[in-house]
Amino acid sequence: MLVHPPDRPTALPPGGANAIGHTLGLVGDEWNLLLLRYAMLGVRRYGEWRTALPISHAVLTRRLAYLTGMGVFEKAEYESRSRRLEYRLTRRGRDLWPVLLSVWAWEAAWVPEHVESLPTMAHRRCDRPFLPILTCAACGKPVRPRDIVGEFGPSGTWERSVPAATTRRRSTSAGAGVFPQTMTLIGNRWSAAILGASFQGLHRFRDFEQRLGAPPTIVAERLRLFCELGVFEQSPSAERADWLSYHLTEKGRAFFPVVSTAVDWGERWHRAAEGPAMTYTHPSCGQDFHPQLRCDQCLAPLRGHEVAVERPAG
Repeated sequence: MLVHPPDRPTALPPGGANAIGHTLGLVGDEWNLLLLRYAMLGVRRYGEWRTALPISHAVLTRRLAYLTGMGVFEKAEYESRSRRLEYRLTRRGRDLWPVLLSVWAWEAAWVPEHVESLPTMAHRRCDRPFLPILTCAACGKPVRPRDIVGEFGPSGTWERSVPAATTRRRSTSAGAGVFPQTMTLIGNRWSAAILGASFQGLHRFRDFEQRLGAPPTIVAERLRLFCELGVFEQSPSAERADWLSYHLTEKGRAFFPVVSTAVDWGERWHRAAEGPAMTYTHPSCGQDFHPQLRCDQCLAPLRGHEVAVERPAG
């Protein structure tokens, strides 16, 4: 059984799912994302999640067990007499904050109808509300997807980067205060895989199907949804007029901070025996690219303990 220590990277066996696959298995599940969202806002106890979410006892129990097994939560007694437990974010779990902040920032910019449901973020260092800016950790310059060159590393293949199927949550979460567009992009394992593949240059239907090993009906559904959301746009292929190509729009490219911070988290906390799954470089400075979030108000690098997150009013 694979062990995920909460304070050091997981050693992955050769030939299995790589860092990306394990990360997608975590963030590519709607319930996991919801539990993490509330955990970042201070929720720790079983009953608090049950009150905040329309989740059954069975599903909540399974997801808490999964996140604990992944080293993201740890159980601790908060009432010794009755041996009641709460679930606290570990170092590994707290390290997911750049991913959550990137999700909230994208929603604020591109899904205005959900802004009132977003947590409020303030930077304690400058004492102002902020939005994170994606920059290169090596040189500090802001980056966009076209500024970064990415390729598979020694453990990186499409097959190893798609997680094995797990129990999935049905996509009817609007009543839970969830952000439906974000869930459409990363709340499903195939959505997350297709989105990640598009950032690596895939744009044809058959490429998504063949490279990812995804069922054609799933690929067709995901591409349709991405186009409806304005994340992809379709156009005739340069190879054949009766073929379609799917390219990221500006809205889709703006999701890159979520993708890059998730991959970076995965590589830090999952070490494959063969080496990394993905390698990114920033040609502008000639260094390996690692994402760093900066405050758009004071431009200082953001640190987890300097970010104040509060629940939305009401």
